[in-house]
Formats: sequence, structure tokens, C-alpha cells
Amino acid sequence: MIATYKRMILTNPRLLAFGFAMVFFSSVGQTFFVGIFGPQLQLEFDLSHTAWSTIYMIGTLASAITMLWTGPLVDRFKLRNFSLAVCIFMTAACLFIPTIRGPLSLCFGIFLLRQSGQALASHTGITSMARYFDKERGSALAIASLGQSVAEASLPVLAVAAIAIYGWRWTYGATAIILGLTSIPIIFWLLKGHERTHSKHLQELTLAANQTNINVISWTRTQVMRDTRFYLLLPGTLATSMAITAFFFHHLNIAEYKGWDASWITGNYVLYAVTSMIAMLSAGSLIDRFSARQVAKYKLVPLALAALTIATFDHYLFVLPYMVFLGLNVGYSHTSSSALWAELYGVENIGSVKSLMMALSVLASAIGPVIIGLLLDNGFTIDTTCLMIAIYTVISNVLIVVALKIKPRQIHASNT
Repeated sequence: MIATYKRMILTNPRLLAFGFAMVFFSSVGQTFFVGIFGPQLQLEFDLSHTAWSTIYMIGTLASAITMLWTGPLVDRFKLRNFSLAVCIFMTAACLFIPTIRGPLSLCFGIFLLRQSGQALASHTGITSMARYFDKERGSALAIASLGQSVAEASLPVLAVAAIAIYGWRWTYGATAIILGLTSIPIIFWLLKGHERTHSKHLQELTLAANQTNINVISWTRTQVMRDTRFYLLLPGTLATSMAITAFFFHHLNIAEYKGWDASWITGNYVLYAVTSMIAMLSAGSLIDRFSARQVAKYKLVPLALAALTIATFDHYLFVLPYMVFLGLNVGYSHTSSSALWAELYGVENIGSVKSLMMALSVLASAIGPVIIGLLLDNGFTIDTTCLMIAIYTVISNVLIVVALKIKPRQIHASNT
């Protein structure tokens, strides 16, 4: 495994570094980073927990809907130009946050962060890995996905310290300056000469299109939405985004219910991040060896085990296996899902197909915390709620296995 990654990095250092960098930079719009500013925003604008979560949900939902139109643009424009535009967009979004003066502008600011960071930046990095790497697609996706794990392990600590010293406005302002001064020149340099890589990729697609192998024909987004397998895969594909976001959003509620110290559960985020990094790298190798179809059949097992751990045990030490299971799920799900769409539906329209899945995943991440909150508000305990999550996850995993056994209908190459 190590030899494979070493060879890949030596062969395609800039393209792999680009995928890693875009996912890392996307952190400015990810929940684990934005959520750190929540208490200060609530205090500044006198927002209740419900009001803050509603504002966050509205901004996220608006981003999910917008993604249906902005996501496919990565298929239509030169990668370097599009990526630089996304970096400028992220920088502008961060610059807007310090100017917020009320709930309405906060909602718009959340939309900007979620659309530029969580949606477009990560989408661009992951889609590029799925598009340009064929035989080593899983490993390439794993390397790119490491960007978020590295960010999760490092940025929250820095952000908390900066907020304590300088306040939330100056911290996001400084984030914008650092992001602009690093992301734009780095991406510009990493994609220098990328046109040659893209030309080679187009030649390979043309050669594949002239063959009679149905597996190399790229599906359009419309064709994908008419495929039975897509709808069977959907619950399992959305399970990770919905459940993981809900867990992280309600971790303090879980800690209070279980009688755990809040710092104990948040302090073990590092264990989660390290586990997810290891899982991503191993998943990448397994995908390259066995295919994403095979890996995807087992990707939700750790999530079910994580939910069952919380539902069953009250001792504080069970936070450790819980974080390990979450990390395993995120590592295997993120890597295998992106590779799976390329395997099932081809890469020519991968940006359009991935943007649909990204929009649905963002939607799932928005409603996950709300669903859990409603259950808790209506008398369901943490244990019962987590048991329901485990049942949903198991059913979703069964549907994935069923979907991958279905023979795809024959389609014809299309440019639309």
C-alpha cells in the first residue's frame, strides 16, 4: 500500500496535491470549522439554539439547491480557471463574515461559506481525482480526502485560540487573508500545464468511446436519475452525511445525557480524524484492488456500530470506540462513494453527476441535526434515537448490496 501511494505521488505530485489542497481549503465552509463560531454568533446576535440551527439550515439548503447549477460548471470550464474562481469566492465569503450585522446577513454569510467551501471547493477537488485517475482512482480520492482529515485535526484548535484572543470577526477576517494569500497562488502553480493532462484524458475517453464496452460509456445526469440503482443507493449514500453531521451537532447533548464531560468527547476528535485518515488510505488501496463496488457493500457497517455503541453503553471510555467507528465510516464512505459513481456512470459527466449527489448530501447534512432535534424534543431518548439511526443504516446497507447486484440497462453515449 505504501509503495503504491509513493509511486502515485512521485508520478502525479501536482494533481494529487491539488485535490488535497482544494479539500483542505474547503474547511472554511465545513461544519466542523463554522460550528466553532456558533457560541460567539449566538451571543452577539442574541440567538437561541433553535434560531442559530435554523439559520444554518437555511443557508445550507440554499447552497444545496444552488449546487445543482454550479456543480456541473466544473465539466465546462478549464480546471485552473474554475478552481481559481472558487478560491476567490471562498476568500470573499470569509471577508463577508466580519461585516455581518444581523440574522439576515448571517444567513447569507452561511450560504456563501457553504456554497464556496463545503460545496464547490471539495466538489472540485474530489471530482478531479475521480475524473483523471482510472486504475488508481481509489488511492487518488483517498489522498484528496485526507485534506479534510488534516484540517479537522488542526484548524479547530487554532480557531478556538484565535477567537479567544482576537474575537470571531477578526478571526474570520484573518482566515480570509490567509486563504487568499495561500490558496490562489498554490492552485495556480499546481495546475500549471494541466492542459496537457486534460488533453491526454480526452484522448483516452475518445479511445474508450470507440470500443463496445458499455462500462466506459458516460451517463448523463438525466440518465442517472432514471436508473433504479441510483434510488436504491441513495439512502446509504446520504446516511453518512446525515448521521455524522447530526452526531457532531448534538455531541454536547449526548455528553450531557450520558453524564460525560463535554471536553472528553470533543477532545477525542483527534482520534476520529486519525482513524478517518487511516481508513481513507486503506479504502483507496482496497478500491484499486477490488473495485469501489466491493468496498461500498461494507461502508456503513462502522456507522451502525457507532450508533449502537452510543445506544447501548454509558461508560465514558466507550467514546473511544465510538470515535473510531465514526472515523472508519467517514474514511470508507467518502472514498468509496466518489469512486463508485465513476465506476457506475463513467467520468465524462462526473461533475454533473457528482453535483447532484453533493446537493443531496448537503441537504442530508442540513436536515440530519433537525430530525434528531425533533426526536429529542418529542421525548425520544438519546439511546432510542441512536438505535433508530442504527436500524436505518443497516437497512440502507442492505439496499446498497441489492443495487449493486442489479444489471444496468444499456445506454448510448450522449453529449447532453
